[in-house]
Amino acid sequence: MRKNLIKEKSFDFALAIIHESRNLADEKREYILSKQLMRSGTAVGALIREAEQAESKADFIHKLSISLKEANESEYWIELLYQSGFINEATFVLLRNQVGELNRLLIAIIRSSKQNLRAKA
Repeated sequence: MRKNLIKEKSFDFALAIIHESRNLADEKREYILSKQLMRSGTAVGALIREAEQAESKADFIHKLSISLKEANESEYWIELLYQSGFINEATFVLLRNQVGELNRLLIAIIRSSKQNLRAKA
């Protein structure tokens, strides 16, 4: 059985986001930004899962494009939380690296899917 790298990495990222969001709420008493991060960070993988059941190649590309937007938003919240002192540098680097890798994978999949769609047209 072939592994689905982006599915696994997005799930691992969601778990890291859930852990950090809990930490922010429990230890730092920060609720607003952590909820924003939780929403966008867990949406990345959910949209990737939705894309697996896309109705068409265009729908697949659309769902992955939304996932990319959520990953970019997550990156914003991660940087904001770090710059405002809510998360430490180690956590920042870990989360930024994870979301950066997801961004690169999503961009590559979207590009190749668009090329394949154009080639079939």
